[in-house]
Amino acid sequence: MKKRPTDQELYEITDFKYYLESERRLAKNTVISYISDLNQYADFLLTYENVREAVDIDSSHIKKYLNSLKKKGVSKQTIARKITAIKEFHKFICREFRTQDNPAIFIDKPKLDKKLPVVLTQEEITKMLDSIKTDTPLGKRNKAMMETLYATGLRVSELLNLTTLNIHLNAKYIDVIGKGNKERMVPLGDMAASAIRDYIEHGRNEICKVPGSLLFYNYKGEQISRQGFFKYVRNLAIENGITKEVTPHTIRHSFATHLLENGTDLRMVQELLGHEDISTTQIYTHIEKSHLKDMYNHTHPMARKDDKDEI
Repeated sequence: MKKRPTDQELYEITDFKYYLESERRLAKNTVISYISDLNQYADFLLTYENVREAVDIDSSHIKKYLNSLKKKGVSKQTIARKITAIKEFHKFICREFRTQDNPAIFIDKPKLDKKLPVVLTQEEITKMLDSIKTDTPLGKRNKAMMETLYATGLRVSELLNLTTLNIHLNAKYIDVIGKGNKERMVPLGDMAASAIRDYIEHGRNEICKVPGSLLFYNYKGEQISRQGFFKYVRNLAIENGITKEVTPHTIRHSFATHLLENGTDLRMVQELLGHEDISTTQIYTHIEKSHLKDMYNHTHPMARKDDKDEI
């Protein structure tokens, strides 16, 4: 049985990790995902192909690894993600070792079925927000978090990392530190600003036992975990009779879709979401078109024909 490679033998993965963090400045979770995928890739190559050095990898090795994933029933989405990590890694190796031999250059990602994100209606969002009771400090916090999430379309990590210095209630905007530590300014609506003000003035100090700059704390006075907030959002939807699979990202999708439905320019939505490439934002135009088609089919008298009209 072959031993697992050490960090030094992991085909320069440690150096690649440093590159992602310091030069690419990718988000922590993105880096973790890349490195996890590459460690699995390295383990396979060592165990089954006896390959220890990145410069010794050829396209046949990569294809064998991908075929092994398919045989295990790994989803196309997961395989596509792993291919992205492999491609980025080998581009890095070519640059660092000044070699033109990139074994991953002709490796194609599997074609994925395009699935539109789950989006809540404006009525469903309103129902969830209106159901939050604000007679306790935690209730005021929950109201402020949900109002802010829907008003700004923040990623869950961006919301949970907000500090009091990021909030400008009088000017009604917040400074957001997004992916790659890129900063953007996002407007804050009246409802969200009011909920945040109420939480800061009448709830935050009771939850935050020790002085700190975070805006939102859990009941222990610590930073709220992603898992904890995911669970809260899911339960809030269930309590309001919403059968869709709802996560904090669902609120972000809904924010973007509702803006487009109400006439906001796509470029503006891109800026608000913090998308680097507008092609990422364009998924919401498909959601909007799908929504309009459903509305047409349900409301236009000539959209459907009854059986009695057939000849």
